[in-house]
Amino acid sequence: MASPRRASSGSSSTLQNSSGSEEDLHQLMDQRKRKRMLSNRESARRSRMRKQKQLDDLSAEVGQLRKDNNQILMSMNITTQLYINLEAENSVLKAQMAELNNRLQSLNDIIDYINSSNWLVETDHQDMIVSDGFVNPWNSIHVNQPIMAAADHTFMY
Repeated sequence: MASPRRASSGSSSTLQNSSGSEEDLHQLMDQRKRKRMLSNRESARRSRMRKQKQLDDLSAEVGQLRKDNNQILMSMNITTQLYINLEAENSVLKAQMAELNNRLQSLNDIIDYINSSNWLVETDHQDMIVSDGFVNPWNSIHVNQPIMAAADHTFMY
């Protein structure tokens, strides 16, 4: 397009048309620029809103994960304490079982000794009573079977 100053015809209508066209073009470009600026602002606003929502969602997830983590830690602590208690109880029961096995073995050894010594004595029931009212089991020894106990039986309190 020709500049209004360069118009050689000098006619005022050519200058107005040229000047009007440029103004219209300028207004159209300004309008497009404003529209683009508004569109960009709206896009930036939506982007900020998305980022804020994402940040809020992540913050909520962090809170939930911390809560879950604390519950898991509490559960682990309780389970660990129960395990420690059961281990202590198991140790006590093993010690009791070992003691009872030792007693059983001692009693079986006594019975084996008595049986191997042929201490079979036949007496009447009256011979078993001692003068102070107690029964003396050694006065009447009969063939006895060894006392047996299985290790898998547990004792209830």
